[in-house]
Amino acid sequence: MLAAVAACQGNDASRPRSSQTTPPAAAATTGTVTTATAPAGRPKIVAFGDSLTAGLGLPAHQSYPSLLQEMLERDGYSYEVVNAGVSGDTSAGGLRRLDWALAEGEVRFLILELGANDLLRGQPVAEMKKNLSQLIKTAQVRGAQVILAGMYAPTNTGAIYQKEVAEAFQTLAREHDVKLIPFFLDRVAGVENLNLEDGIHPNAAGTQIVAETVYQTLKPLLDQQSTPS
Repeated sequence: MLAAVAACQGNDASRPRSSQTTPPAAAATTGTVTTATAPAGRPKIVAFGDSLTAGLGLPAHQSYPSLLQEMLERDGYSYEVVNAGVSGDTSAGGLRRLDWALAEGEVRFLILELGANDLLRGQPVAEMKKNLSQLIKTAQVRGAQVILAGMYAPTNTGAIYQKEVAEAFQTLAREHDVKLIPFFLDRVAGVENLNLEDGIHPNAAGTQIVAETVYQTLKPLLDQQSTPS
């Protein structure tokens, strides 16, 4: 399960190529924001995360936010998905750039996928939890519904640490009344033919499954706000 955490790192050279906007210098690492193809003026769904969100090693149209946009279009939902993924980002880095990401227009939903790089670097679970809590609160104050993407700790960190991580995500979802995806890489992590040659980043088939996992949680929330057009 090391791949569950290691998948979030990467370098800029492998980022998807697309029209890009560079975030403020306050961001922990240089990143991109890509708006999936959709008519302007729609309410936004911001996919906020690390390389798993950015689509490291894949063309832009194969990133999970772009695939999510296709699913929304297919089912008649009038939303625009913004890819605010930054490779190598941590929960602390996310705090430094969240305001910028939420300034992308009328943001209705924030899909929060951060924390795995914290775990890979051996950061205390309590620190990650505190940062994620602040990210959730900030998004909620700005009027966005949050979907929290959970991540598993590597097996080599030990059972106690793994339990702390799982409980941290569950507690955050409960305390802030947000929907939780228990494991963002469910059905993908550790499956050779669903990952790139590095064995940690999902390939095109893998990101398709990730997008489906996210959509399963997002769709009921969309239905609560409106019906497909």
